[in-house]
Amino acid sequence: MTEQTETNPKAGAIIVPVTLFEQNCTIVWDEPTKKAAVIDPGGDVQRILEAIKQTGVTVEKIWLTHGHIDHVGGADELRETLKVPIEGPHVGDKFLLDNVVSSGARFGMTGVRDFAPDRWLDDGDEVSVGDLRFEILHCPGHSPGSVVYFNGALRFAVVGDVLFNGSVGRTDLPGGSHSMLINSIKNKLLPLGDDVGFISGHGAGSSFGQERMTNPFLTGEV
Repeated sequence: MTEQTETNPKAGAIIVPVTLFEQNCTIVWDEPTKKAAVIDPGGDVQRILEAIKQTGVTVEKIWLTHGHIDHVGGADELRETLKVPIEGPHVGDKFLLDNVVSSGARFGMTGVRDFAPDRWLDDGDEVSVGDLRFEILHCPGHSPGSVVYFNGALRFAVVGDVLFNGSVGRTDLPGGSHSMLINSIKNKLLPLGDDVGFISGHGAGSSFGQERMTNPFLTGEV
């Protein structure tokens, strides 16, 4: 059910792959208080709820990196079930959240809902759960409203579909821009430091340093 559990004295994280897209729904928590946030609950809400129960955390927030169906399909149902607010993404993805149902229909995903978050996020905003604080970086390109969650103390980020291990987010969807995406990565993410590890929206994680040195989209090989 779950993959890649990581803990340290300050924080923990677990990945719950959801939907036919194998999207990395991530649960992050403040270890001392066990207060948690669910990032990108794209679907399979019962699986997410079971992971929350097994982890023994108390979810206080739902955070979204962007508005694509595989990242938000279960968000409103989870909000209703847990009675917690949704924060993010950037308002640039409002057109996607307004059309979750029609987007889901194209992939045979039923039971999804159009919705709005309780709080839109912008560049420089901060979100928190327990004593964990994440800075928001608006990183358009994959979608207009994509945001990255960055914790400087832990040298850790959740990047959604902005950057992958060995690749970058697709930009052929509505509102996408390859040049804007590469600009976001090079000017917003890489300057944070080579030592920053990250969880992507799909697949294995990596570090900004590893991607700066080897990712063909960043080294000019693609």
